[in-house]
Amino acid sequence: MSEKLHIVIVIDHASITGGQAKVALQSAIGLKEAGYEPIIFASAGPVDQRLTDAGVETVCLGQYDLIGNPSKAAGAVQGIWNFTAAREMKKLLARLPRDRTIVHVHGWAKAMSGSFAPAVRAAGVPALYTFHEYFLYCPNGGFYDYSQNRVCHLEPLSTACWTTNCDNRNYQSKLWRCFRHLGMNDAAHMPELFSDYIVISDFQSAIVSPRVPKGARMHRISNPIDAEDLGRKPEPAKGDFLFVGRLSPEKGPFFFAEAARKAGVTPVFAGDGPSTGELRARYPEAKLLGWRSPAQVKQLMRDARTLVFPSLWYEGQPLTILEAKATGLPIIVSDVCAGRDEVADGETGFWFKSQDADDLAIKLELLKDDDLIRKMSVASYERFWSDPPTMARHIERIGAVYEDMMARRAAS
Repeated sequence: MSEKLHIVIVIDHASITGGQAKVALQSAIGLKEAGYEPIIFASAGPVDQRLTDAGVETVCLGQYDLIGNPSKAAGAVQGIWNFTAAREMKKLLARLPRDRTIVHVHGWAKAMSGSFAPAVRAAGVPALYTFHEYFLYCPNGGFYDYSQNRVCHLEPLSTACWTTNCDNRNYQSKLWRCFRHLGMNDAAHMPELFSDYIVISDFQSAIVSPRVPKGARMHRISNPIDAEDLGRKPEPAKGDFLFVGRLSPEKGPFFFAEAARKAGVTPVFAGDGPSTGELRARYPEAKLLGWRSPAQVKQLMRDARTLVFPSLWYEGQPLTILEAKATGLPIIVSDVCAGRDEVADGETGFWFKSQDADDLAIKLELLKDDDLIRKMSVASYERFWSDPPTMARHIERIGAVYEDMMARRAAS
């Protein structure tokens, strides 16, 4: 690069609060090391110390996120139109070189709102969007009906959408989400802002591609993960049938527990959430470990027999599945979620019919076969390490997208 590219990374939080923020912040550090000038533009603090240590500039607005705001009224207004974000984005872009600046949006729905989009458009700089979820097109971000625990196929903001209570809180929250979507769509015109989009799985690409504006370019780039090559598992046929993640209905823990009971195996849950109490009461045979540290989770995966990922909603690209593959763990995954892209059905694990405990039980029965487990473990390990989604590869691939965007801008 003759002159450094400035990459304004838009994210709700300036610290790691989940997978979306983790990817955004860690990629900012990777971009800095690779010679770019990333700038984190975030609503809510605190600022992750690792950004400071890496020399990554951070513009943090010092706001609450929507859930943490002590004033529900202020949070509701901020979520629909964050006036501070609009003003500060305009100020930031005014001091950056327009011919060497890109805005890369990772997240906006938990604190930021779409209010920053007009400033980006006015500055005339190219913009890129990574689909970690589906808030750009769906009011609740998941194409999922939380009240019915099923995928939603309604057209966003249609009459049927407005009148359906799909929210995981209440109908008033659903109505607010629809009004926010109107603001993002009709006032900020955010869906038309981006010339390029990053999808993190082929499954996700099929969901969003019909809605992406004509002429926009889509790029398939995996999220990066931090994985250590420990070699093949020494004893793949030993260990637990393991679930890792949040214990909430859309993640499918009850289907796993029911299927495990049918198959005569003990389900092990590493995680916590609103379904913990009910899960313990209905399935006392289940082992509930609670949350574990990242290092402990990796060891649980290394020691487990298989990972079960029964999510009921689309997902984006579950990092848990990638982490499991890196350890050589066979995986059973719901056929309705993006995690299936990482599982070769019958080779590195199995797909099962979503919300079908009987079908999941059949797959659990099959993986009682020690020889099959050994074969799948080797295949899972080798598939992952043949092209591991490391941070270095992620930065190389995303950097190529940035350079292509700038070349097209220069030629236009």
